[in-house]
Amino acid sequence: MADRRQPRHRGAGRGPSGQPDPSRAGDERPVSRSRSRHRPSRSPAPTPPPPPPEPAPGSLSPDVLGRALLPLRAFLGFTFCFAGLQKLANPGFFQASNPGSIQAQLAGAARRSPIHPLISPLTHLAVPLGVLIALAEVAIGLGTLLGLWQRLAAAGGVALSLLLFLTVSFHSSPYYTGADIVFAFAWTPLLLAGGGPLLSADAAIAARARARRGSRRVSAEEASRREVVLKGTVTAVAAVAGLALGGVAAGVGRLAGGTKSSSGATPLSPSQSASAPNATPSSGGPIAPSGSHPAGTVIGPAKDVPVGGAASFTDPRTGDPSIVIQATAGKFVAFDAVCPHAGCTVGYDQSVAAIICPCHGSQFNAATGAVETGPAATGLTPLTIAKGSNGQLYAI
Repeated sequence: MADRRQPRHRGAGRGPSGQPDPSRAGDERPVSRSRSRHRPSRSPAPTPPPPPPEPAPGSLSPDVLGRALLPLRAFLGFTFCFAGLQKLANPGFFQASNPGSIQAQLAGAARRSPIHPLISPLTHLAVPLGVLIALAEVAIGLGTLLGLWQRLAAAGGVALSLLLFLTVSFHSSPYYTGADIVFAFAWTPLLLAGGGPLLSADAAIAARARARRGSRRVSAEEASRREVVLKGTVTAVAAVAGLALGGVAAGVGRLAGGTKSSSGATPLSPSQSASAPNATPSSGGPIAPSGSHPAGTVIGPAKDVPVGGAASFTDPRTGDPSIVIQATAGKFVAFDAVCPHAGCTVGYDQSVAAIICPCHGSQFNAATGAVETGPAATGLTPLTIAKGSNGQLYAI
């Protein structure tokens, strides 16, 4: 019997033709894999970035949210840009004699605003404050339109709208007729959720900062550093563009003459500092001509009030801006010029013979002060004045 421990020959496992015998294929020894150690190793394939997380059930994806907020972004951005450029282009906004000027609005806020102790010191800085407000509106509007620093721009919009609400439109009646409180709440979605990735400079900068450099992946630290540099560069370019746009608007506005004031009133200058305490005041309502010195405070010469026109003065009792109108020769009427809607200073428009608020368009009867066109709900407060024999007008 053959010894089973006899070593096999090289031809073992092959048939007569020298081909491998299928019946003995299982007796072959496995080929050594030691040769594979000498093969060059292949670098592992780069790991693809993880897919963006799926939105939770019931929540909106960033793209859907961006499309939903795009109309609001466009409206707020355009409106704030327009408001800022309009202020810069209107020289009357910085002229104290204009009833719609920043000086007149601050003077009204110093009397009526709930934060009047904070407003009073700013009346001496009216022009720089007006320029700052206009530039802030342009910056907020550009940031919103470009989607650049979107949450910061929205925070500025909320803050500026609340400031204007507390200083200008706090006394609007009903409250919803004041636009500032509406703007404050309109900014809150952009403050809480951002503007979304659609047409957003913030999203484009972030994607550019995370982009690969060839086949090399960008680390989180490098991506953050690149994003800061890119956003700073874009911000600087946008700031220069905004300043240039504001300068062009201011230059064009001054070349065109700016927005003409609807008020033809000139300020009265009292030529007498003392009143006549022994005189008998007139009691004929707001029109009180007299042949003697009326008891009251001199507000200025009657000849400075043109027939068919008006002049402005300060009510000596309240300190409010006031207006006196001479519709016909010798017939004077006077009213407190603070609009009861939002506290702006009204003016007399001689072309329509009416008193008009430059801020929101309320119109008042020039003879009685009654409201004719809203949003003001009540009329102007009438004041009693009288003309003395010395040609001076007296506030009684």
